[in-house]
Amino acid sequence: MIILGIESSCDETSIAVLKDGHEILSNKISSQIAIHKEYGGVVPEIASRQHVKNIATILDEALEEANITMKDVDYIAVTYAPGLIGALLVGVSFAKGLSYAHNIPIIPVHHIKGHMYANFLDHDIKLPCIALVVSGGHTNILYMDENHNFTNMGGTLDDAVGESCDKVARVLGIGYPGGPVIDKMYYEGDRNFLHITEPKVGEYDFSFSGIKTAVINFVNQMNMKNQEFKKEDLAASFLGTVVDILCKKTIKAAKDKKVKTIILAGGVAANSLLRSQLTEKAEKLGIKVCYPSMILCTDNAAMIAEAAYYKLINCKDKSCFADLDLNGIASLNVMDDRY
Repeated sequence: MIILGIESSCDETSIAVLKDGHEILSNKISSQIAIHKEYGGVVPEIASRQHVKNIATILDEALEEANITMKDVDYIAVTYAPGLIGALLVGVSFAKGLSYAHNIPIIPVHHIKGHMYANFLDHDIKLPCIALVVSGGHTNILYMDENHNFTNMGGTLDDAVGESCDKVARVLGIGYPGGPVIDKMYYEGDRNFLHITEPKVGEYDFSFSGIKTAVINFVNQMNMKNQEFKKEDLAASFLGTVVDILCKKTIKAAKDKKVKTIILAGGVAANSLLRSQLTEKAEKLGIKVCYPSMILCTDNAAMIAEAAYYKLINCKDKSCFADLDLNGIASLNVMDDRY
């Protein structure tokens, strides 16, 4: 079985070829970080135009590396939600064009499910499990049962983790994207430099707006007083607080659901502190933590193809397929996935 995956929900144009749900024949990714860096974040209109410019070339490269043609493709998997609507429409429209031209069925994939299934490409995941989804736009705890059904247990009430990292990085003047820089600075700073109060929200919910604001207010106060501080100390206090909260709530969810596996998903799953702290704390309770390889943490089409593969093997009718009226959806909860 050959699945062609297409991902264009934000600022990465990616096309992958997956064989039999396990073997990645190619996974081509064109990143736009260098383009958006000067703006301090992703500019949706620019992202959409870059997708249009790159996507046909990325397809050619993916097929060439996999040593196949479109005649060998059995299914086309494409991210249809959530994401930047213009960016999503480029991928969805391209998928529909390929489907029509080559008479290949389309399997629409929810972007967050794609991130979770990235783990299945690297590990033999034992279900049920708890998934901690952490990215630029999402922070959620989800339960996946033995039949690959999902339950959203909680999520952020305001900012996502990645978004908060970028905003803290901006006020510290350390560049974009902020996550990798803050991760590195953590090990050069004092974790106890600034006490940041944990927000009081639901047992599985998150709130990072107050944490981000505490950092911003501290920087503003220091600037007004013309007092210097070590940026590494503030970055360490911020990231340490965030990771502590993520670990505590994720492990509580695993204990409450009596599962022995936690999977990390999303771009922030590449964070070294989160990986090490969650693994260390969970293993003390006999809970295994899995996370994807670095390349599969970022937005990529291999994870979209993998999610489509599991949709296929668990689909008892044609509900996992879409017609040519498929559209992109900018905001869509995992529980509202239509396919």
